[in-house]
This record gives sequence, structure tokens and C-alpha cells, in this order.
Amino acid sequence: MSVLKVIEVLANSEISWEDAARKGVAKAATSLKNIRSAYIKDHSATVKDGKITEYRVNLKLTFELE
Repeated sequence: MSVLKVIEVLANSEISWEDAARKGVAKAATSLKNIRSAYIKDHSATVKDGKITEYRVNLKLTFELE
């Protein structure tokens, strides 16, 4: 039987929402084992002078407990 846990991770990128999600998963993977899935709960952007300067995502990561 597997036991899974879900946590929320906030990540950002100057490139795209997809890049922010990748960075969030990669950073979480440095301290979490067995990440099974990433769900993008929300995304937003910071705007300055009419241009997007930062992309942000709120990820829900599911991983298996050992």
C-alpha cells in the first residue's frame, strides 16, 4: 500500500509559466523523493510598465512517503 502526501510549492520565472513549473519541480526534487505528479493550481504574472516581468505558479506536488 502506498501513502501519498500533497504539498504546495510557489515558483517563479522570467521566461514562462512552464519554466516556472519546471523550476518548482526541480527544486522540490532536491529534497523530496518519489514525486508522482504536479498540478498547477494557479498562475499569475507580475507586470511592470505594461510588460510581464515575472511568471508565477502555485503547484500542488504529490509524492510517495517511504
